[in-house]
Amino acid sequence: MSTDTGWIIEALELGPMENFIYLIRDTASGRAAVVDPAWDVPAILRRARERDMTITDVLLTHSHHDHINGLRELLGEVDAELHLLKPEAQFWGQELDMPRLHHGGDTIALGNTEIQVLHTPGHTPGSACYRVGGDLITGDTLFVFGCGRCDLHGGDPNQMYDTLRKLKTELPPQTVIHPGHNYAVQSTSSLAEEAAGNPFLHFDRQQDFVTYRMQVHDRTRHEPYAPVTREAALAALKQA
Repeated sequence: MSTDTGWIIEALELGPMENFIYLIRDTASGRAAVVDPAWDVPAILRRARERDMTITDVLLTHSHHDHINGLRELLGEVDAELHLLKPEAQFWGQELDMPRLHHGGDTIALGNTEIQVLHTPGHTPGSACYRVGGDLITGDTLFVFGCGRCDLHGGDPNQMYDTLRKLKTELPPQTVIHPGHNYAVQSTSSLAEEAAGNPFLHFDRQQDFVTYRMQVHDRTRHEPYAPVTREAALAALKQA
């Protein structure tokens, strides 16, 4: 749980793929946004009731099945507005009931809490991260000591390289990362920890990143992911 004077972020680990589903609660109004509803909608609703939250918004980081398979069930239970990036809606191609489509840089108002929408392509064309003050919900863009696959439909390792470099250089190092899966030795981290220990942030050349992501990583690393030094990442690349 991350706390601030204006909001609280809670995580539920649900489903066989260790998904993190997040609830962002605006403390002044009690309004809540659910990020990536999947696997166990009753558990999401139960947590909202326990915390006296009113779910008014649903945010999607991307449209892969393991992140949205509870979407229609949840929207059938609550009166909430659906948010996603326009490029992801186009990629997904589903007929949705009047979602609110965003561009990178947009802001969603959840009571007094402002949620900034970041366009972070690479895992899918319209992947989004959601920034709330010093917290960043990253979906399958950035994991703790890892990043999302780029070999699935819509993935692009060149875009992922650019996205991760922007996150590393443009956001404060103390930013707290909240990933889409519990794949690492710890459930959250900071951008400073990621810069020091995430192998995908160690490469200065795009082609080296692409080779590591597409050919090296999945053969040389296994969950739970632990920190990797720059030297170790470069050595793994040379041995490929």
